[in-house]
Amino acid sequence: MPQPPTAARLRSLPVETVQGRAVPVAVGLRSRLLGLAGLRRDAVGPGLFIPRCSSVHTFGMRFALDIAFLDGRGEVLSTRRAVGPRRLAFHRGAAAVLEIPAGQGGDFAPPAD
Repeated sequence: MPQPPTAARLRSLPVETVQGRAVPVAVGLRSRLLGLAGLRRDAVGPGLFIPRCSSVHTFGMRFALDIAFLDGRGEVLSTRRAVGPRRLAFHRGAAAVLEIPAGQGGDFAPPAD
């Protein structure tokens, strides 16, 4: 079971259940822009949910991410596994993004048929 975040900037965010994971929600400009950048892997807990988002960057990341692009109903449109630092990832038409540390149980639900 993922641990809660220890990073102060994540602890202050609201939490929502996304794809069966209770994750902090990036609600303000600062949390959306910074995301998980600059944090230690053990400080981010279960990851971060970014609503109203179809692209992310991993500039400033210290570890790889598993990224799920979600539609407006929270269904997985596509995933990117082990996205390393200094990368861009996007999915046209995505409504939100779920970022979790790579290999931390990122068994996202398959896309609906």
